[in-house]
Amino acid sequence: MSQTEADALDLFQQHAARTRFRPAPPLSAATVQAAYDVQGHYVALLQRDAGVVVGYKIGLTSQRMQAMCRINEPICGAVLAKRVHASDVILQRSAYGRLGLEFEIAVRMGSDVHGADHTAQTVRRHVGAVCAGIEVVDDRNADYAQLDVRGLIADNAWNAGMVLSHWVTEWPDLPAVEGVVSVGSAFLDHGFGRDVLGDPLVVVAWLANHLAARGEQLKAGQVVMTGSLIPTQFPTAEATYRFELAGIGSVGVSVSH
Repeated sequence: MSQTEADALDLFQQHAARTRFRPAPPLSAATVQAAYDVQGHYVALLQRDAGVVVGYKIGLTSQRMQAMCRINEPICGAVLAKRVHASDVILQRSAYGRLGLEFEIAVRMGSDVHGADHTAQTVRRHVGAVCAGIEVVDDRNADYAQLDVRGLIADNAWNAGMVLSHWVTEWPDLPAVEGVVSVGSAFLDHGFGRDVLGDPLVVVAWLANHLAARGEQLKAGQVVMTGSLIPTQFPTAEATYRFELAGIGSVGVSVSH
């Protein structure tokens, strides 16, 4: 077993034991690209129970999220089939090290994305549908003052699933779309599509280019979560969260103990 494989197995075992997230990156994750190698092996271990890769989460695409994590570059992780939920799912806090919710514009690819050097304009023709999404994250009570991007990447960017609204095949100008988050009947926060790298399609282009550099590609049917419009929310009690994307739809999550 290589050190990279051993580090991935260690991550898998940490999650099983519900241990706190370690601030130091795995031994083999000396660089960002090496951290993605660890992630690949870790995701392969997860697939045994959680199913195939059906898409990607992109994190740290807004200034508010970058400030929260003290990391100024986007990262990505894989989303697995059995971790995809329809709107109004009930999530148990006890099933996670620490449950977090992020509120995002999700896109579904209508065709494969070939090549590299993509821009928002070139990936637009590959997007088949858009919806409101809530990403489920598990940061295992991480100390955000000590975060190292390599450790976060290796741990699959903390993705623990996604919750999706109904898909729409026609949508308004994404940078101008407002997303409003409420808890119960109370307003919590809001943001706009432009808050994620200026345009959610810029985020999709970033992912397409990242995958191409690693000899992979975005494929038809895969879902891309483009980054939270507001900082991550960590429920501490039973509550119902709803995310309304103007002109697109809404998605909800209920949290239980």
